Amino acid sequence: MRRLIIVLLALAALVSSCGKVVVKKNIDPHIVAFDATYNEDFDNVLYPSMLLALGSYKGNEMDSLFCVSVTAPQNNAVMRIVVDSTVLNYVSITQETLPKKGVRYTFAPIIKWKFESLYRMRRQGYIDLTFTCFVNDEQVDVKNIRLNYRPTNECLMSLIGKNGTYHDYRWLFSAYVNEDHPKIDGILSEILSQGIVTIFDGSRSEKKVEAQMRAIWYYTLSRGLAYSSITCTSNGSKRTNSQYIRFFDDVYRNRQANCIDACVFFSSIMRKIGIQPIIFVDPCHAYLGYYTDKTKKKIALLETTITGWVNLPDLDIHYDETTGLLEEKYYNKISKYLTEKEKASYEAGKMSLEEIKKAVSNNLFDRATEYQKENYKNNKDLYTDPNQQTYQMLVIDELRKQIAPIPAVEENI
Repeated sequence: MRRLIIVLLALAALVSSCGKVVVKKNIDPHIVAFDATYNEDFDNVLYPSMLLALGSYKGNEMDSLFCVSVTAPQNNAVMRIVVDSTVLNYVSITQETLPKKGVRYTFAPIIKWKFESLYRMRRQGYIDLTFTCFVNDEQVDVKNIRLNYRPTNECLMSLIGKNGTYHDYRWLFSAYVNEDHPKIDGILSEILSQGIVTIFDGSRSEKKVEAQMRAIWYYTLSRGLAYSSITCTSNGSKRTNSQYIRFFDDVYRNRQANCIDACVFFSSIMRKIGIQPIIFVDPCHAYLGYYTDKTKKKIALLETTITGWVNLPDLDIHYDETTGLLEEKYYNKISKYLTEKEKASYEAGKMSLEEIKKAVSNNLFDRATEYQKENYKNNKDLYTDPNQQTYQMLVIDELRKQIAPIPAVEENI
């Protein structure tokens, strides 16, 4: 019996050993010296907003975010890089032929981003990207890169490169202008119902462009858009500087905006009706401009933060329809935005509430068009100087050739 057991164990060992496949390693990992890196300038921070803005275009910053390097172990070796799936990307494969033995080759690997996930990313987090290198179908090495990804509302503004060079990225503001937002059609219907304009015809004449801008302005004031300066983020990067930007639907729903938020909101509506917006970016501020003619030789300006100087919806509560007058403290707030003729008409009880609102809106619009004229005049050359980055003139129509609008998140529509 004991002898039988020994025989059976020997047979089992023989069967087991026959089932093993001995894989001979033909590629020396030390010779290949595979490496995968993330652009040092971005300080291990990934910005979904930048991926969304540039995802449809080739030859941009996205192409230099990741880098893989290998040394060819033989002539015409076939390299394959596989990036594992994460919450932000699908499995991604890059394959190249390495023509000459001993030469080191560098490639920008293809990463298939999950754009739907990027759209919805409203919190920061971490991802581990795993890069596996195969040569001639043989797995050679594995590298891992851990990145801190930011919310999509966070826009990269600038960074200091590893060589100390300053790079301005505020042109990414244009990605938050969303002329395709589904709410805009309804907004345009509301604006037409105000009676200030009867049609949107884009940029046919300077006079008509101004009328349409006044109509958009009045609509925005009628919604009670308040100035709210929220710019800070939790981004702890020492090299990159970023800013929180509200999306179109955030401004619409919450009725709050800072300078760039309001510029984005106005620009989205303007592009929808054919008026071409410009966002002027100063070191610490942004204001709106737009072309008033087809030749693009005339530019009008608009300081959008002035919408926060009054709250027109408040007047509804404090207006006495019998007397045709506002409570004194509320009249005192808005009287400085009326002409002497309008004040006299109001005090005589000859102005309806709607007429008061439109008068205030028109006078504030006039102030908003004048507010930045001196600043623009003093810095006009800087806005168009390609050798400096502190002042930027963001012509949205031109930037659309490279930067796509970040779409609305469905549940926020």
